Amino acid sequence: LPSANPAAPCAEGSPVSAAASSLASSAAVGHGAHVDSRPATRESPAVKALIIGVALSYFALFLLLPLVTVFVEALRKGWGTYLMALVDPDALAAVRLTLLAAAIAVPLNLVFGVAAAWCIAKFEFRGKNLLLTLIDLPFSVSPVISGLIYVLLLGAQGWFGPWLKAHHIEVIFAVPGIVLATVFVTFPFIARELIPLMMEQGTEDEEAALSLGASGWQTFWRVTLPICTPALIDIARYFFINAMTTISAVVFLYSPETKVAAIAILNLDEAGEMGAAAAMAVLILATSSVAMGLFTALGWWVNRRTQAWRTR
Repeated sequence: LPSANPAAPCAEGSPVSAAASSLASSAAVGHGAHVDSRPATRESPAVKALIIGVALSYFALFLLLPLVTVFVEALRKGWGTYLMALVDPDALAAVRLTLLAAAIAVPLNLVFGVAAAWCIAKFEFRGKNLLLTLIDLPFSVSPVISGLIYVLLLGAQGWFGPWLKAHHIEVIFAVPGIVLATVFVTFPFIARELIPLMMEQGTEDEEAALSLGASGWQTFWRVTLPICTPALIDIARYFFINAMTTISAVVFLYSPETKVAAIAILNLDEAGEMGAAAAMAVLILATSSVAMGLFTALGWWVNRRTQAWRTR
């Protein structure tokens, strides 16, 4: 065998000698080759300016310009007309119904989304793929069709319409129909966002809690849910705004007394009242901004509590 001492010579023609010669030649080529040490993200000033300009132009054209146009149109006839449009009873009723539908849909879908994500990510059971398919169903069905489905099921001529009418229960063209449509088109969001998160976390924390004597409910409330709560609040924030602005699902379900804000804006625009429509759009924008701020503050507070809980 050749000597283990690196300084000792190897026999000419031996496999070790051939390997050493190959390594030496590779090292020589490596030392002689030119290596570009520039960072992969370093670009010329012209390229940087072009990329930033395209991004800012896109932002200004598709986001900033429409917002400015809405504000200008809302205030075209002065602050008095704008405030009168905001305090209109129909406008206030539409905003209240919009907030009510979103406030009901968010907790319902939170419960369903967390339960579904927990079952799919943490357990193996028959019908798991079927449950995933059902969760994705609203993504494959147009919101307009979902509203029509409720009409066919719960309308006066639908399957359950006569029974509902006999018991004096109003669903279609009433608040329950608006809430049902909002829940249907928005319920996949929370489950679909939480499932990858829970899968990435694994089951080590839950198994450790169970090994220490915790029950299943204690493990869920004290281990699984606190870890997912910050992400859950971020998802709920987007989901709440989406529920406030949905329109396609309720086009078959509203009446003059049960119009959500988006439908009211559409009706005002069709009637030629652009100023009132823009004023109501600004009101919805302000309401959404306040809701996002509240969710952001709640997420900050929960993050602080979660960090304190983890450091105990």
